[in-house]
Amino acid sequence: MKKFSEEADKARVEELYKYEAEARADGFKLIAGVDEAGRGSLIGAVMVAAVILPENLYLERLDDSKKLSAKTREILYDKIISAAISWNVIGVEAKEIDDLNIYQATLIGMKRAVEGLKIQPNFVLTDAMHVDFGEKIQTRSIIHGDALSASIAAASIIAKVTRDRLADQWALQYPQYGFDKNRGYGTKEHLDAIEKFGATPIHRRSFNPVKSLVK
Repeated sequence: MKKFSEEADKARVEELYKYEAEARADGFKLIAGVDEAGRGSLIGAVMVAAVILPENLYLERLDDSKKLSAKTREILYDKIISAAISWNVIGVEAKEIDDLNIYQATLIGMKRAVEGLKIQPNFVLTDAMHVDFGEKIQTRSIIHGDALSASIAAASIIAKVTRDRLADQWALQYPQYGFDKNRGYGTKEHLDAIEKFGATPIHRRSFNPVKSLVK
């Protein structure tokens, strides 16, 4: 395993503030990152987080949540919520996802996450999605933003940790589906359980293969 170097990590994290620095150079001071977790899951809410970080805050090992271990995500979660200027996380529930579709539900979730910030940003960075936050807020969409922007990476961690904690609760409620391991994604174990036991109230009925498995 490659030995951890704090000096190299600080340089890497500093590079993650590139887009925030560009926004500040244009006169924007309160810059939020927004990201989601659970978009491709077959169960429960898609969780969306918005985070405003202090300028150039060093968070050790900050990165896209998908690249981090669960333990590192938990450590960073605590550091982010302690240091953030403002943060918020919300869920768009399965029924609303089924009523709207996952893309529209995620858009609405991003708007709600930003609207719920106690301190409102004047610039928002999003991961790939183009979102209109109103005329008072400028926005920039970044492909793979959770790996390229510190603010979006922080939001991805808040959303992921929150959703994983929910999945652990769902696993206790519905133990036969293995939600503590599969997080609601379409593993063989999960799909076999749907065939055997049927769908739970938290399954997204509009998602295949749930849609085709539920009679």
